[in-house]
Amino acid sequence: MAESIQDLRIAIIGAGMGGLATALALAKSGFTSIHVFEYAHDLGFVGAGIHLAPNMSRILDRLGVWEEIQREAVEAEKTVVRVGSTNSELADVSFDHIKPTYGYPHMVGHRSTLANALFNGCKKEPAIAFHFSSGAEEINSFGPLPSFTVLPRDSGIPAYRVEADILIGADGVKSKTRVAMLNALGIKAGIRDTNQAAYRIMLHKDQIKDDPELLNLINRNQITRWIGEKRQIIAYPISNHSIYNIATTQLDTNFASATDATYTTRGSKSAMLNTFNDFCPLVRRMLNYAPDGEICEWKLRVHDPIPTWIHHCTALLGDACHPTLPHLAQGAAQAIEDAAVIAVVLSRLPDTQPDSISRALRVYEQIRKRRADTLTEMAAASGRTMYLGEGAAKDERDRQFAALKGNTRGPVPDRYADADVQRGIYGMDCMGVADEEFDRLYNETPENYMICRIDAKL
Repeated sequence: MAESIQDLRIAIIGAGMGGLATALALAKSGFTSIHVFEYAHDLGFVGAGIHLAPNMSRILDRLGVWEEIQREAVEAEKTVVRVGSTNSELADVSFDHIKPTYGYPHMVGHRSTLANALFNGCKKEPAIAFHFSSGAEEINSFGPLPSFTVLPRDSGIPAYRVEADILIGADGVKSKTRVAMLNALGIKAGIRDTNQAAYRIMLHKDQIKDDPELLNLINRNQITRWIGEKRQIIAYPISNHSIYNIATTQLDTNFASATDATYTTRGSKSAMLNTFNDFCPLVRRMLNYAPDGEICEWKLRVHDPIPTWIHHCTALLGDACHPTLPHLAQGAAQAIEDAAVIAVVLSRLPDTQPDSISRALRVYEQIRKRRADTLTEMAAASGRTMYLGEGAAKDERDRQFAALKGNTRGPVPDRYADADVQRGIYGMDCMGVADEEFDRLYNETPENYMICRIDAKL
């Protein structure tokens, strides 16, 4: 058993945004033995654009990495919603109020810049050790001393077992930790197919240098969304206006034979163009700039809600417990909130006993779970609203958009741009809440807590 709280051995499975943020937050909180196990040979950051909302920026700033990210990010001054087929404007919603209200602007940036900044921060911390090519093959125990079997990808290295005081499963939507935990608890929660897929495209400025309309878009500090029936496109400049990031979502048509383990497939440019063939010429021209052979399509999958994220001294985090569709721009932000809260509650441990660790992790769950589950459903609902075809619901949505013209108040069907929604998301300081609420939540009796969990399961 560890002699002090700071000496607790913490193992993190997965080095995505949530895993990196957790490792860094724990190191900043004084923990001295943090080991991150990652299946990939290296992080090799790729990816496209990402929203950098104030609730995430606040945490990144406290972790000492926000300045590096902000240097390349673009401040979004507004979001514009347009009809995909005609390019006519439905709404123009200003973000002028965000920085004065929440201390940070709504920015957009490159996902690899965010991940690199977190990784660079981790590398400065001697407490953090990375183990690449080291996938967690099997969870052997969830506590009182969690352990798992690592199957190295490098040939000739035998499998080995890792034991820790605390285990964090940050291994994504395909989480083996989640599957093993639910099996151990006798809970069934399978993969949920959303019947949606996404293309991700990045156009460099020199590719569109002869296209004045697209140059105008890449030079502006705005997020633009084109919507149509069961399809939408969102685009914005990143990397100091040198790249135009384009993300589509549409009905999934290319994964009919995919297995549960398959989330990406080589996309067809002609199929992509055909999907949006009735959108306006600007959009079709924009998509046509995508290089042949570089089209990749992502299958958007989530899983059934689960009643608990905790088992003994093991906790789930990020997409492992609340995968979120992109329609609210909060997926990475919520994983980073998880990381920040875990660091706070573990730093408040009264001792190193396994029961104390489990109770502290339950505080993390109580602070985070309802919020994450609510935003997950809100993201799905916002996507459904943007996907509407002809009918009364679409007419009401468009009426709400029209009412915003010249008016900064009122409901915004594109939920991430709604001021009331922003107040609930951006206005919460999850670390402050965790610190303020820890003693009260920690001292709730385990018996009462387990009754709540059983009720939730039913």
